[in-house]
Amino acid sequence: MSELTSGTALPTITFDVTRADLVAYAHASGDHNPIHQDEEVALAVGLPGVIAHGMYTLALVGRAAAEWTGGAEVVEIGAKFTQPVVVPAEGAAQVTVAGTVGDRTEDGLLKLALEVTVDGTKVLGAPRATVRA
Repeated sequence: MSELTSGTALPTITFDVTRADLVAYAHASGDHNPIHQDEEVALAVGLPGVIAHGMYTLALVGRAAAEWTGGAEVVEIGAKFTQPVVVPAEGAAQVTVAGTVGDRTEDGLLKLALEVTVDGTKVLGAPRATVRA
């Protein structure tokens, strides 16, 4: 994106999250909690099904920020995990990241105010990213 001025709406980016993605993330991160791969275990602990790792969902925020800024350094990301991202056995959960360019800090960092949803439901509370752009 060429123009990163305060108040500019960022284009919505949608990421498909599959069970295969969860397996790959578990191997990369070392987080092999069965709620991220085993339907029976997820249901037994009261979840609506297999859920994406919270940090995987947050990593999608970093990917979106990098795409919007042409690969600028992401110096901070954060959010509260408010709703699980349920990943079906077949197909994918679609995680949508939208945002608005916020203010530039005195040291040149740019803040992004974000919204992360699945099927219109916010899955991250107060998601944000700060980039060196």
